[in-house]
Amino acid sequence: QVQLVESGGGLVQPGGSLRLSCAASRSIPSMYIMGWYRQAPGKQREWVASITRGGSANYADSVKGRFTVSRDNAKNTVYLQMNSLKPDDTAVYYCNVPSAIQPWGQGTQVTVSS
Repeated sequence: QVQLVESGGGLVQPGGSLRLSCAASRSIPSMYIMGWYRQAPGKQREWVASITRGGSANYADSVKGRFTVSRDNAKNTVYLQMNSLKPDDTAVYYCNVPSAIQPWGQGTQVTVSS
């Protein structure tokens, strides 16, 4: 199993930015693709973005053009740069391995509010 630790969340005003990080305890082959997910209060967890080891990224329509996913393979770390944040982005954000889901970390809370 891989331990995943997310960080970087906080309280931000609408239109603001945050950069999330996710550090994995070790690398496994399935981490060829890494993903970010989020869970808003009262809603199911949803996929936000994913990135391959080579840097090819995909995004949910709701965040396309505002969020950018990146990774540092040497550090087993994935990042999520979030710009133009909206109140609807308020959620706990998690990372995981889409093709081989690992135990979920504690996530990092993002709250977008004025």
